[in-house]
Amino acid sequence: MDDTRATEYLQTLLNKKLCVYTNDSRMFYGDFKCTDNECNIILSQSYEYREPTPNAVRAAAESSSGASSTATLKVDMTSRFLGLIVVPGQYITKIEVDGL
Repeated sequence: MDDTRATEYLQTLLNKKLCVYTNDSRMFYGDFKCTDNECNIILSQSYEYREPTPNAVRAAAESSSGASSTATLKVDMTSRFLGLIVVPGQYITKIEVDGL
C-alpha cells in the first residue's frame, strides 16, 4: 500500500474504537487519536484489561466445584479506566477495530 492510501486508511480510523493487544497479555480499548512512524498508538477514553490472576481462577474453580469436570470456567478480566494513553508500538501484537 502506498503512503497516500495508508494515510487515507488511517484517517478513516480516527475516533473509532480500537482494541490494542500487547505482548504482556494486556488489552487496551479506546478511541484512536493518532499514530507515528514508530507505530505508537494514542488512545483516548481508554480502558486497560488484564487476564485474571491465578488466585482468581483458582477461586472461581473452587466456587464451581459442584459442576462437572468438563464444564467451562468463566472468569472476568480485571479492568481500569486510564484516559489518554500512548501504547508503544514495540509492544503491540494485534489491533482490532471495533464495529467494522
